[in-house]
Amino acid sequence: MAEEQRVTIPRVKLGSQGLEVSKLGFGCTGLSGIYKPPPPEEVSISIIKYAFNKGITFFDTSDAYGPHTNEILIGKALKHLPREKIQLATKFGFVTSSDFKGTAINGSPEYVRASCDASLKRLCVDYIDLYYQHRVDTSIPIEETMGELKKLVKEGKIKYIGLSEASPDTIKRAHAVHPISAVQMEWSLWSRDIEEEIIPLCRDLGIAVVPYCPIGRGFFGGRGVVESLPADDKLKANDSRNLNIISNPIHALVAYLTQNALVTCGLLAVVLEITSKVHG
Repeated sequence: MAEEQRVTIPRVKLGSQGLEVSKLGFGCTGLSGIYKPPPPEEVSISIIKYAFNKGITFFDTSDAYGPHTNEILIGKALKHLPREKIQLATKFGFVTSSDFKGTAINGSPEYVRASCDASLKRLCVDYIDLYYQHRVDTSIPIEETMGELKKLVKEGKIKYIGLSEASPDTIKRAHAVHPISAVQMEWSLWSRDIEEEIIPLCRDLGIAVVPYCPIGRGFFGGRGVVESLPADDKLKANDSRNLNIISNPIHALVAYLTQNALVTCGLLAVVLEITSKVHG
């Protein structure tokens, strides 16, 4: 029997403050039923353990996923893994109503601290490696939010600070209060807006960019992937939605090729690199 080929996942530094993670991360959202009914808890935990055993050490969650249930799940999974070898990212900012039908955004210092303490408890950990503001609260000066996050760093509750979906001005102002290690933004073959300002700014400031939805919310997984989904699956709905938003000829070509299974995700990565240089 042929020996199983082991893939080594390289390490990469996020930002300039020392955070090092596996280059391939694991977004835990889908384990809590965001896109489809969640798998049984024991299956979800086994998936996380499997990912770690394959070399993934960077796990991303949020108090908004579930809400709260995703963090609880990750906390249970971490009991089976060496905490010192895990880089754990979670987020705060979304406030869900008691009936789970509405959300607001809160970046007040009091909410920042309360959210961090609650996440630490749900995750069953003493510290969070990377703590993101999930969305920016435009009613609160970013300097106030960052001031409280800076205190949490000094107290050892969090190690590094991140922002998600922040504007260039907000990133610069936040970074002036305390170094930002990572900015999480949607970035894929057809979500390219951040390449004009955000990417150059983060490069200049030494901030890492962590892409979410890098394969177009499942669309670039290929035609076979989409056809195998149930009719009510949210990823299938995204497939139809994304077909209607293609405006760039390069994006349209790539969409056609992937939908007809004529290219692989590996080739897409090459296309992304080439087109980034062309447009950069």
